Amino acid sequence: MENSDKLLEYSIPQLLRLRITYTGDKIALREKDFGIWNNYTWKSYYDHVRKTALGLREIGIFKGENIALISDNIPELLFVAIGAHSIGAVTAGIYQTSMPDEIAGIINSLKISAVFCDNQEQVDKLLDIREDVPGVKKVIFEDPRGMRDYRKDKWFISIEELYQLGDSLHKKEPGLFDTLVDQGSPDDVCHLCLTSGTTGMPKGTMMTHRNYINMGVQITKVDPLNPGDEYVSFLPFAWIGEQMNSFGIAMATGITINFPESVETAMSDLKEIGPHFMFGAPRIYENLRSSIWLKIDQSYWLNKIIYNYFIEVGQEAAQYRMRGETMPPLLRFKAWLGKQMIFRPLVNQMGLLRLRRAYTGGAALGPELFTFYQAIGVNLKQIYGQTEITGIAYMHRDGDVRPDSVGMPLPGTECKISDEGEILSKSLSVSPGYFEQPEKTRELLEGGWLHSGDAGYIDEFGHLVVIDRVSDVMHNHKNEMFSPMFLENKLKFSPYIKEAVIFGDKREFVAALINIDPEVVGKWAEDRGISYTTYMDLAGKKEVAELVMEQVKGVNERVEKEHFRIERFALLYKLLDVDDGELTKTGKIRRKVVMERYKHLYEGLYDLDVESKEVEASFQYQDGQSATVKTTIRFYSSDAKLG
Repeated sequence: MENSDKLLEYSIPQLLRLRITYTGDKIALREKDFGIWNNYTWKSYYDHVRKTALGLREIGIFKGENIALISDNIPELLFVAIGAHSIGAVTAGIYQTSMPDEIAGIINSLKISAVFCDNQEQVDKLLDIREDVPGVKKVIFEDPRGMRDYRKDKWFISIEELYQLGDSLHKKEPGLFDTLVDQGSPDDVCHLCLTSGTTGMPKGTMMTHRNYINMGVQITKVDPLNPGDEYVSFLPFAWIGEQMNSFGIAMATGITINFPESVETAMSDLKEIGPHFMFGAPRIYENLRSSIWLKIDQSYWLNKIIYNYFIEVGQEAAQYRMRGETMPPLLRFKAWLGKQMIFRPLVNQMGLLRLRRAYTGGAALGPELFTFYQAIGVNLKQIYGQTEITGIAYMHRDGDVRPDSVGMPLPGTECKISDEGEILSKSLSVSPGYFEQPEKTRELLEGGWLHSGDAGYIDEFGHLVVIDRVSDVMHNHKNEMFSPMFLENKLKFSPYIKEAVIFGDKREFVAALINIDPEVVGKWAEDRGISYTTYMDLAGKKEVAELVMEQVKGVNERVEKEHFRIERFALLYKLLDVDDGELTKTGKIRRKVVMERYKHLYEGLYDLDVESKEVEASFQYQDGQSATVKTTIRFYSSDAKLG
């Protein structure tokens, strides 16, 4: 392949065409369907993109029009996306979990002309809002099951029909596709990536071909990848985290992208592939950590003793590895023994034995969790960026992993900290702005720098340390600063705590609303003969409160500054949920929503005369029915003893 920096002169379709010259017969995509892995070579990939692109032209989609993608991760998603880019159209990913009214709002705000859906479930959402989205000319579907009656409606077209139209046009005008691809420029906008929406309606971030390819080129200068290295695509395509791999890294390096059979089978399919690198949001690594804890907890007593001994050895050894320092001989031997006896089999069960590097981003991951993964032999590293800089701009280097930082800038990325403490960045991966939002774009790129909205600083090692969102950093009643995210991550390292929301801005002390992990705490309760029926019932148990209190006390002991310590907490009666608007699609807390929704609990946390509150909890079930349940929420002081 050409010098990596030369790749920046190509658009994504042009780079796909170039790949045929170098790796045409190698596997580009692999999809599991009905238990069988099906392969697409780079040449086959290009052929499918060509007939998709020409098919789009035949149904009236042209340069400058926008196409929405609402689909699980399948090869056809990339065929439609890069096919659209080939003719100068722009794509936009929408989360599959989005409700019809959300989809309608996004379609209209992004001026969508056509929509690609993978199955009847997504198509039915479009039917529900058909009258509300008059700009949509066509709905393309991939899975024909349940779609027989829809075929009579000219609003719908199957992907197979689209291919046929494209093939017919190619026979008539065999040079048309290459001509259209040649007209593309690396600085053309090719995709509108939705922001996380922590503060409101997601914005469509305009991404160019060069944005994606530059990110792919620069990250592999730090961590090289080889053609044919395996990657499992299980992150939502609407998230920048998946696009940067499917568009940027894949085109820059020639890796093989593997599509699981379904979202539900992603982790088991991952074990079959054994990827060479992996990227995931913090929640994935938190869940994996919980499943490991459960395995150990269910093991024999001798196994637990051995595991607990070697995890301490591993954590000590990890400190040397992360800093690139030489281990003392005895520690090195004990770490090797622990790896062979305990951690290698454990990592193999997870399907991560071939993994050279794992990355996490999208939100902060606590230092303890980093050290844990490094201790068991998974080379987990933090990346930092945002949608507007193509997901990755800073990352750890091997031998220079500092768990409290997000690493150093990628090659070609500049960083500075504003007078207000905000992280500012420059690189070729910075987006040109937001779709049809010039005011927001000017704010984003003021002074020629990307304004992250995050507070941070550069430490003595040249690493970037992210404190929190500028808008989320809190000050107590004495104006002493603290980061709620820092404390939330400390709490979530406990296997018993799934989510935590910290309060304390302008208040006398720090308080928290906590979600227990129902799987881990449920197993803990069963082992002790504590019966329960629902999550609400489990969270209301006195024994569970005592368990969580120990976790809170442990966090308080590990924070140096007194004003960081959590003095009062309550256990929420339900899990925070994306569908309830309490979390973003990528799992970030919508702090204002949570504070408003649980205002009565927030007020109770700060009224020391109140020990409990009666609440009415409303639940909406999948069949559309709803129920209201009354329960009592108790407030606990972290230094109290429960009788």
